[in-house]
Amino acid sequence: MRAVVYQHEEHEGVGLLGPALTEVGFTLVHRFRAVRREDVDAELVVVMGGPMGVYEADQHPFLRDELGILGERLANERPCLGICLGAQMLASAAGAEVFPGKNGFEVGVAPVRWTADAMKDPVIAGARPRTVVAHWHGDTYKAVPGATLLASTDRYSQQAFRLGASYGFQFHLELTARELGHWLELGADDLRQRGKDLAELRAQLPKLQSAERENTELLERLARHLAQAVR
Repeated sequence: MRAVVYQHEEHEGVGLLGPALTEVGFTLVHRFRAVRREDVDAELVVVMGGPMGVYEADQHPFLRDELGILGERLANERPCLGICLGAQMLASAAGAEVFPGKNGFEVGVAPVRWTADAMKDPVIAGARPRTVVAHWHGDTYKAVPGATLLASTDRYSQQAFRLGASYGFQFHLELTARELGHWLELGADDLRQRGKDLAELRAQLPKLQSAERENTELLERLARHLAQAVR
């Protein structure tokens, strides 16, 4: 089974998601800011994060190519998984508007609240009502037509959704504390310009490390579910 992974930044890889997918039989096929026509028929397409916006396809033509692939896959009910920018891409391909969030930049380690529908979801069911995850986004999207809302935060209501066999997560379940710490180093100047306290953000890393086992289990359930959907 092929899992084609669209990656947009060198440091924004699959993290904890990679081992979960390979464990259930997926072979990861990495594409960096590029698509191939054959991706339409892959067993799974995974779209990772990035600093660009869905609405910036003129500056980043590969986004338009990815949206085309996602749109076809959704029409043919083929599973997709979107994380952060990937979730926004999936929402856009399904007909939702994506735009800069009015409630500001959401970054750091904080819980998401699972919805009542999420507690009945084949992947999320069994999780605690709140799960501590990494956040790093400024964009958001309107409710995705036909999708089930799975998670929210106080800052943004649209945090995760299920659409047919596909899932979108605005937050970063795949990030370890070590990886988020690396992101903080790489993005230090930008974060300061946004008025973020780097020391405060670094102090949150132990919370993410404590949640790593729980998040890994969630990703493993997600991988098993996607593998079953493919088979």
